[in-house]
Amino acid sequence: MAERRPAYLSELAQGTERFHEPRRPDCPWCGSTQLRTRLRTTDLLQHKPGSFTVDQCRACAHSFQNPRLTPEGLDFYYRDFYDGLRAEHVRRVPGARGDTARHRERARAVARYIEPESWLDVGTGRGEFPAAAREELPYTAFDGADVGAGIAEARREGRVDEAHEGRLADLVPRLAGRYDALSMLHHLEHTPDPRAELRAARRVLRPGGHLLLELPDPECRYAHLLGRWWVSYFQPQHLHFIPLANLRAELAALGFTVVGVDRRAAHVPRDLTAACALFLERWSPRADEPWRTSAPTEVQRRVRSVLTRASVPALLSARVADRALAPLISRSPYANAYRVIARRNADPSS
Repeated sequence: MAERRPAYLSELAQGTERFHEPRRPDCPWCGSTQLRTRLRTTDLLQHKPGSFTVDQCRACAHSFQNPRLTPEGLDFYYRDFYDGLRAEHVRRVPGARGDTARHRERARAVARYIEPESWLDVGTGRGEFPAAAREELPYTAFDGADVGAGIAEARREGRVDEAHEGRLADLVPRLAGRYDALSMLHHLEHTPDPRAELRAARRVLRPGGHLLLELPDPECRYAHLLGRWWVSYFQPQHLHFIPLANLRAELAALGFTVVGVDRRAAHVPRDLTAACALFLERWSPRADEPWRTSAPTEVQRRVRSVLTRASVPALLSARVADRALAPLISRSPYANAYRVIARRNADPSS
């Protein structure tokens, strides 16, 4: 913490406003200027300074961070989350990419439609999905693509056969027409331009190849019930919230045929647990964080430790409720995510 503090404080001394682009007056999905504010919040995940707004389009229901973070802002708020200080904590989050059983089920879902020889996992992180999916599809070659430092580890540890560093749109020239299957698991919501990612996915897939998508569902009732404590808002990292109808229409326009939609399997039973954890953390003395001007005092540390232990029964109760309600919730408007499997159609000229 002490080693990182000077660099963080130096950046913060320049203010956080520079991390945001100008606020846009129109919807990035349909161009309508009929916008409403859906959410105002702070960074409830790492507690880095700054405030964030999510607007919703009244015309097409697309929601998006507005003003959006700049590339420098994304770098600042992503830093020490998936890698570095918080990496181990993130791996323990229910439904995170390290959920092996969930990954294997995803592979089986695609295998109902195709037996892929080659599969590219976009936003692969450390390659947890390919490592688990190859247990279901041992004859499939799994590659990964990502912009983070984890992609090098994924290749080094053998979780992917090939590692491609960079955004998919930039990788298209050397990956075009190379894959039978492509997955984007909770990836599109992180990207500045989801449509560009989908266009790139079409070019990377061979005709007849299948695309697996999972995204948080902005129409989830929990979003309205829990407000800023709904963990899938995930500010400031989630830039877009795409309603299922909008995604289906975009896939059709790009030349895909949707062959499967599933909210039940995509649901992650964590809404109440995460909301409880975020709320309790918000009102507890802060942990030692390098973006704070100073480390907490011994009294603050002790108070935090006492409150953390005292919160265990509430968190366990919320976790039990999430799991007990999951069979019902996953089949209701409270399901927090959706899955789409789509087949790339042949080019009209072929």
